Amino acid sequence: MNKPADRNDPLTRLLAIMAQLRNREHGCPWDVEQTFATIAPYTIEEAYEVADAIEKQDWDGLKDELGDLLFQVVFHSQMASEENRFDFADVAGSISDKMVRRHPHVFGDQSGIDNADKQTVNWEVQKAAERQEKAESEGRELSALDGVAAGLPALMRATKLQKRAARVGFDWPDAEHVIADIDEELGELKQEIGAGGKHDRLEDELGDVLFTVVNLARHLGVDPEAALRRTNAKFERRFRFVEDRLSKEERTTAEASLEEMDRFWNEAKADKEAQ
Repeated sequence: MNKPADRNDPLTRLLAIMAQLRNREHGCPWDVEQTFATIAPYTIEEAYEVADAIEKQDWDGLKDELGDLLFQVVFHSQMASEENRFDFADVAGSISDKMVRRHPHVFGDQSGIDNADKQTVNWEVQKAAERQEKAESEGRELSALDGVAAGLPALMRATKLQKRAARVGFDWPDAEHVIADIDEELGELKQEIGAGGKHDRLEDELGDVLFTVVNLARHLGVDPEAALRRTNAKFERRFRFVEDRLSKEERTTAEASLEEMDRFWNEAKADKEAQ
């Protein structure tokens, strides 16, 4: 059995470990069977676990989660290398070239970019030029929505699509107009529910409601993903409070009525720790 590279070169060691895991004769059967498609969900999950560790300020956890995320990059790179598409060095080289290209004020002779706002504008200019170049190379017209990845989480992708459309003037002037839009979309959803709408129609109308709620969040300067994560955490705290109150009475949620649980829920809303 091959021994992974020396610990003094941790990246080389990690690449060697990955190669050994994917070895058709002596590797791990599970790792050998994986494809880009089967690994992609794990890559997304690891990115969220990194964000969770940051939110909790769990620095030891963040170190571990960043390692897990790096392993995902190494995993994809190894599979690509096996198919003679690219390898880890190509991935690292590509992102290095991109960072140098998008920071001419640091690595070149461009001047006048002396704060974060100016850099954000410059970054978008660089990205727009790259999208234009790609569209031309593919023989098609550039769209304002080019480059918004289809695989993004739905709330995040909705925000990015709306921001792109807003840049070319396709946007409500203020939040009040968006709220009216939400009311209209809710009315259409209620109408569909009342008509006994099929699942496909209900999904479509509910999607419209969610999309307009994301639009409201954007107008209010609120990240909808962060807002929903915050509400998820609040729901979890309050529901655990309900479970704890029932446990003290030696009961479970299965043994309690909705009215009882709702009473404890209202207690949770008044409890500082559960808020």
